Amino acid sequence: LMHRDETLGFTLVHAGLPPQWDVAEALERAAEVESLLRSDGYAGLLENMYGDAPDRWSAKLEGWERLRFITNCLTRMRYCDADGRLTLAEKGPPGSQSDAYLPWYRVPDRRSGAEPILFGHWSTVRLGTDREFESWKVYPLDTGCIWGGELTALRLEDRQWFSVPSRQKKAFG
Repeated sequence: LMHRDETLGFTLVHAGLPPQWDVAEALERAAEVESLLRSDGYAGLLENMYGDAPDRWSAKLEGWERLRFITNCLTRMRYCDADGRLTLAEKGPPGSQSDAYLPWYRVPDRRSGAEPILFGHWSTVRLGTDREFESWKVYPLDTGCIWGGELTALRLEDRQWFSVPSRQKKAFG
């Protein structure tokens, strides 16, 4: 669900991290879910992982609620409020969300804010030419290839972007 490359100093996550977690905590939480997925109990997780609650992290979360929150952050997250409360209903590009929510990486005092993070899952995020994402230390890789956008890669050593157009018919503006 998550990977950290200590040599290059990058973390890779499918979707996002809640602002309450630093990278080390996020790796620990990911390991909880990964361990269950590797066990005979994986079917229980698959039966109980869908749902939008709970919407905020607490170390007191237990059982399926804890595992569901972790899974939602790492695989579905896009927006949360300044207190780290998730909304999974908001799916559009940054700026289209209701005023109460921010892209997860723009939450003030995000505990993972000092670490470079690669993420996907959010095909409506656009790179832009001014590299505004670098100020947040995040690097969005999903540029909507499946929807007719581009296939994008980032060479980590020098942070050089590469994109090629999809052969799919473009499905969004």
